[in-house]
Amino acid sequence: MYKKVIWLSMMFRRISGLIEPLKYLNVQNNQWTQLAATFEARKLSTTQEPAQEQQPAETKKNISKAMKAYLERAQEHQSFMKQQKEEYQIGKRHLANMMGENPETFTQEDIDNAIEYLFPSGLYEKKARPFMKPPEEVFPQRKAAEFDETGRPHHFLFYTGKSYYYQVLHDIVQHINDLYKFEEAMIRKGIKPDPNLALELSGYQWLTKPELELKLVETIGDKDYDIFISAIERLCVLPYSYRVKDFIMEYRKPLMSQIQNFETPKPQYDSEGRAYITTYECKRKRAIGDVTIRAPGTGKVTINDKDITYFQDVQSREQFL
Repeated sequence: MYKKVIWLSMMFRRISGLIEPLKYLNVQNNQWTQLAATFEARKLSTTQEPAQEQQPAETKKNISKAMKAYLERAQEHQSFMKQQKEEYQIGKRHLANMMGENPETFTQEDIDNAIEYLFPSGLYEKKARPFMKPPEEVFPQRKAAEFDETGRPHHFLFYTGKSYYYQVLHDIVQHINDLYKFEEAMIRKGIKPDPNLALELSGYQWLTKPELELKLVETIGDKDYDIFISAIERLCVLPYSYRVKDFIMEYRKPLMSQIQNFETPKPQYDSEGRAYITTYECKRKRAIGDVTIRAPGTGKVTINDKDITYFQDVQSREQFL
């Protein structure tokens, strides 16, 4: 049918082409003009408009139940962490106001000192004592959604099963190749590496396997950890490894914590010429406590002119000792 319509339209087009010049001839009774008008009307009536391209209907995204549950869990965890961060900031401001400090400059160290002051505890295990830490340190981290609703993964190494671990190995190899190219360029120019700029890693050690797993938010095996250590140590021995020092130091930690140096208080002398040092003084509510050490001493402990039995509670005695 469609071919027949096309053929008819072509025929009418040819006939109209022959009739068009006859319109200008002086024909009696305007017969040719009427005939031309008839063919023109037929042409318009028989011309078929081109069929509109039917746009494919939007296919509904079919999401499996497992994928939907995974995305819901990821969204719930994100909303939970967001709520915990807001509560932490509110608690931080309240705690700063209780201690008479500026909430804007109230640091985590100030929070720890305030908690220790407001909630004294005699428990030996520090993890069992009251604390107030950021939610990132309290709740274990989780991976964000690794693929979208269509199932397409965000990371190009998703199908390895350990995308972040292999991403680190990929970055190490990339840095090694870049340093090789830089070293070749320096050799062509006749420039030797400066020994004063050599990478110094003394006093640091590599992250342990659990710490690396916590950083990558992935579980790796012992063999994977050994591969990581051998690869990054190969990067460190290169003469121009100091160029990627920031990347290397992300996976190292100091061997020991920094030691604070305290100035030794100078002894004072009482009216009898006996030396003494007031080591600690604190105020809490209406009570004032201080510890005084005298030299030369006798080894006895006096609490308000009494011995340790001044404290009737056993826990108070243990804390004092």
